[in-house]
Amino acid sequence: MLIAQITDIHVGFDPDAHPEELNVVRFAAVLDRLRKAPHKLDLLVLSGDLTDHGDSRSFDTVTSMLSDIDCPVLPLVGNHDDRHALRKAFPGTPDHGEFVNYAVEQQGLRIICLDTFEPGRHGGAFCTSRRDWLRRELEDGHGRPCVIFMHHPPIVTGIDWMDPAPDEQWIQNFADSISGHEAAIRAIHCGHLHRRVSACFRGIPLGITPSVAPLVALDLRPVDENTADNRPLITTEPASYALHYWDGESLVTHYESCGDWDVLAHYTEQLKPMVHEMKAERR
Repeated sequence: MLIAQITDIHVGFDPDAHPEELNVVRFAAVLDRLRKAPHKLDLLVLSGDLTDHGDSRSFDTVTSMLSDIDCPVLPLVGNHDDRHALRKAFPGTPDHGEFVNYAVEQQGLRIICLDTFEPGRHGGAFCTSRRDWLRRELEDGHGRPCVIFMHHPPIVTGIDWMDPAPDEQWIQNFADSISGHEAAIRAIHCGHLHRRVSACFRGIPLGITPSVAPLVALDLRPVDENTADNRPLITTEPASYALHYWDGESLVTHYESCGDWDVLAHYTEQLKPMVHEMKAERR
């Protein structure tokens, strides 16, 4: 079974440029690659930030561009999205009450999709209601193999302005929900960071898929929210996606991208308020 994962498309970042918007062009390139690939997809996971402002027009663009993708699509909500608009755009998506949490099973693998969105917050969220839902879902699986998809990574990567604090309550809630089920969880796959990262969480392999939209620059120096140092923040590194291959026993991930890139944004005075706001959430 092949599961493609596309994340952080951010359609609508530059709505006046539609349909020549850079993010739309990059999304089209990834979809074109998937259509022309020699292998056939079984599922397509959209792991959040499908849009930049959560508006219906941007969601309509996303669904229109996906209209000829010949496999089920599993959308997740990201911090730039809107739950109501996502449900309207993807009306067949199951959910759990307020949250877009759901699980599907195919070819012996349970695919669990989590909602880590909290309105008004850049970083992740995973309240006790979501914790309890995931705990029950894993218990109901009785040890059957599963993979978890979530927008926000529950780890610190070293990209300081994008990272959560390591002791945030939502991360602890997520850790509590999977405790005792680590053997069944073959992998956790995320988005949000706009970079490719490999790590572990509580002994479980964790991957972050790079974005369709322009990528976050790789800079592991600490960032001072009060001092703009002109470092690169966003680059035009090529649009990317992941392909997760399940053979009935093992889950293997491939990443593909191509092209050159330029720096699109530096850490200037103009972007200092954004960094300040994102770091303030950790306190």
